[in-house]
Formats: sequence, structure tokens, C-alpha cells
Amino acid sequence: MKTQVSKVHSIDMTSGSILTKLLLFTLPLMFSGILQLLFNAADIVVVGRFCGEESLAAVGSTSSLINLLTNLFIGLSVGTNVLTAHFFGSKENDKLHDAIHTSIAISLISGILLTIVGVCFTGTILEWMSTPPEVLPLATLYLRIYFLGMVATMLYNFCSAILRAVGDTQRPLYYLLFSGCINVLLNLIFVIYFHMNVAGVGMATVLSQCISAFLVLRCLMLEQEDYRITLSHICVKKEYVKRILRIGLPAGLQGTVFSLSNVVIQSSINSFGSVVMAGSAASGNIEGFVYVSMNAFHQAAISFVSQNMGAGKWKRMTRIAIWCLICVTITGLVLGLSTVFFGLMLLGIYSSKANVIEAGMVRLTIVCGTYFLCGIMDVMAGVMRGYGYSVMPMLVSLIGACGLRLFWIFTFFKLPVFHTPQMLYMTYPVSWILTGFVHIICYLCIRKRFPKE
Repeated sequence: MKTQVSKVHSIDMTSGSILTKLLLFTLPLMFSGILQLLFNAADIVVVGRFCGEESLAAVGSTSSLINLLTNLFIGLSVGTNVLTAHFFGSKENDKLHDAIHTSIAISLISGILLTIVGVCFTGTILEWMSTPPEVLPLATLYLRIYFLGMVATMLYNFCSAILRAVGDTQRPLYYLLFSGCINVLLNLIFVIYFHMNVAGVGMATVLSQCISAFLVLRCLMLEQEDYRITLSHICVKKEYVKRILRIGLPAGLQGTVFSLSNVVIQSSINSFGSVVMAGSAASGNIEGFVYVSMNAFHQAAISFVSQNMGAGKWKRMTRIAIWCLICVTITGLVLGLSTVFFGLMLLGIYSSKANVIEAGMVRLTIVCGTYFLCGIMDVMAGVMRGYGYSVMPMLVSLIGACGLRLFWIFTFFKLPVFHTPQMLYMTYPVSWILTGFVHIICYLCIRKRFPKE
């Protein structure tokens, strides 16, 4: 029996116009990322406006630690994406069924482990990060509540990866829109009316994550296609665990080490005090909107290349890589430079204090002005993962990006002449240039191993 492609939601990535289908895939994914960040920004805006500078620093400065603890397991969803897209493209329905049900089991196990680690150890890790004493209790409380929702977060990520693999990025957008509105509403109720401070923001986030996870799981359970989820079929099959880990684990390790380098950078930012922390937190949140827009093309590269890999369409895979690079460069330049141009106005949404805005503008100019370089780096890594190569982009990224950043921080940055926020933020564009260049060379070597037609 052949796989039935849904005319309403799924996209056949193996035929037709690449650019048209690429945009149909990426635009909902882009809007999903932007919406998610808008709702996360609501957390920071609410505490910044109604709870004060310390609460803003507490919530805003925790993102690097959250990413550190979650990226390993979220990276495994890349393995789910690649494997699902491959089997969907090759019409191997029995393998598709086993792969997605094993993926759901992995998501549940991952969520439980993250909950235990997050609740038990966040306070200690925040102390290691040199979190200021006036911020530490609030940051610890927020993170412990946040990690109570990790099962829902992992379930949503893995289910969304399955839908992305078959070209469906629309329904996750609708579910995110609904749950995000609930998040904003609960933020206002818990913080403004019940004066719960960061605890209210954390509770609102957890509840909204549970709603989005329920909706996307329900979607897959009611699906009529071959990627339907049946709860009684959820199990751990060793063969598919190995294949998911082979692709997803390097991606997760890369994300984790990247986050580790960001935690070290955040620790260095913390050393400049709460004003620089607050400005960096606000700027980092704004940067996120540019990043998720570019990251949509990274996700597209993985899904499109994987499906065509399964179908054996080598020439089309090369064209997909070129179109993804063109689109991500244009997106990064337009959005990044626009963000710098409107930076003062955007930072003013997060804080009314001039010194916080000034500190945020320093980071925004350096990072967003060169963010398209990060997009190129990520797309090339996504293309190689679509080909089934995950270790190579991981090693290149770890050495070229993380290694360089850590080397800079532990050597030159400690010298008084270089010990400034500006010199700290410059590690980002320099690492993107070097890593992206090596990624392109590696891709060209990989491409030679496959037929041209």
C-alpha cells in the first residue's frame, strides 16, 4: 500500500516547484516560532513592567540554562524528523509506524528525566553561573516551576517533528496560537491580579505547554494517514532507537555544548551586573525573532532533503540546499538589519530605563547585524543531517563555534583591555563565519559521494 499524502495539510517535497513548497513549509513554521517567542516575550514584558528589574533579570537570564538542559533531548527530535521523512518519502509504511511510536516513547522518557534534573539541580547550577544573590531566589523558583512542564514540552516537540517530516507545519501553528493566547491571559491574571511574580509566569508557561502538547498529540491520534499515533502501540523498539540516536544524539550534543558555551557567556554577562543582564535578556529575546525566522529554513532543509533522500532524488537535493541558503540569507539580512534600525523602540517595550536600553542596544547591534551568518551555518548543518550525516556537522560546530567562544572567554576576555560586553558579543559573528565556511566545505565533500542525477 502506498502512503496517502494529505492534500490539505501535508506537502509532497519530492516533486514540483522547490521554492513554492519551501515557502509553504517555512512560513507557518516561521510564524509558529515568532508566536512562541511573542508569548515568551510576554513573560518577560509582564515581569519587567509589573515586577521590576530583578524579576526581569531572573526570568530573562534563565534561557541559556533552559537550553542547556533541554537541547540534548530536543536534538533527538531531529532524528525523529529525518527518520519519519525518509520512510515517508520511500513509502515504507510499516517502518514509518514503528519509528513514530518509538519517538513518542522517547519523548515521554526524556520529559521525565528533564523534570527530575531541572527541579533538583537548577539552584546549584545557577550558583555556578555567578547569578547575583538578589536574582538567585527568583530565578530558581521560576526554573523549578518551568521544568515541571517538561513532559509536555518534549511531547510537543517530538509530535511537531513528525508533522514537519510529512510537510505539515500549519496545524502546529494553530495549536501554538491557541495555547499561547492562554499563556498571555494567565500571565496577566497570575502576575497583575494575584501578585505571584515569577511563579505566576512559570505556572502560566507550564499550563500553556500542556495545552499545546495535548492538541498536537490529539491531532496525530485522529489522523487518517499512515503516520497516525495509537496510544496502545507506543513502545521502544531497539532498531529505531538506534537510528534516532545516530542522527539525533549528535544534534542534541551540539545544541547542549552550544548552550554550555552560552551559559559561560551568560556567566560573563552576569559579572557586569543586573543592568547589563537585563539589557542582554531583552536583546536576546528580540534576537530570537530573527533566529526562529531563519531556523525555519534549517528545519525545511532537514525535512526536504530527507524526503528526497528516501525517494532517491539526488539532483533535487542539491537544488533544495541552494534555495535554502538563498532564502535564509535574505531573511537574516532583512530582519536582522531592521531589528537594529528599530532597536531603541523595541528595547523600550521591555524596559523604560535608559541604561537597560543602552546595554541592550550594544548586544543587538553586534548580534542582529550579522545574524544571517548564523542562518547560513545552520542551513548547511541541516542539509548534511538530511543526507544522514549528523556527527560531522556536530564536530565542526563544536570546534569552530563553541571551542572558539570558550577559548576567547578563558583567555583574552580576562584581560582588562578586552573585558567589555562588546568584546564578549563579538565572539558570536566570528564563530559563525568560521563554522559556516567549514560546513560548506564538508557538504561539498559529502555531495561527491552521491550520484549527480
